[in-house]
Amino acid sequence: MINGKSILAIIPARAGSKGLPGKNVRMLCGKPLIAWSIEKALLSSYVDTTLVSTDSAEIADIAREHKATVPFLRPPELATDIASTYDVIRHALRYYQELDGREFDYTVLLEPTSPLREDDDIERMLLTLEQSQQDRKSVG
Repeated sequence: MINGKSILAIIPARAGSKGLPGKNVRMLCGKPLIAWSIEKALLSSYVDTTLVSTDSAEIADIAREHKATVPFLRPPELATDIASTYDVIRHALRYYQELDGREFDYTVLLEPTSPLREDDDIERMLLTLEQSQQDRKSVG
């Protein structure tokens, strides 16, 4: 949470990659690729929930081992080559709203295929976002 605003980090990781099958669970420097994004999200003191959206039980198990939340397996229609990331995010947000009326002020998208983040990248990004929101309020 940052300034009373709740934050959801979403890591989309489907199993059906055609270019590099199993890429999200392939090892990179001793860890599954997806673990790098999970660990960076969990390092942020601002992120309230780190959610992995996947259609794979294997990815879900690895995500849970690394302390991510995996409350559902993504429906098949959201695990195709043509499914949009926007639809995956909307599905996750809808899940929380329907489950317990929970809504998030900010959503952070962390692609598992972009694991090279500094430990404080997410913190700095959220601070910059929040500062820009404050600046907009003071101008308007």
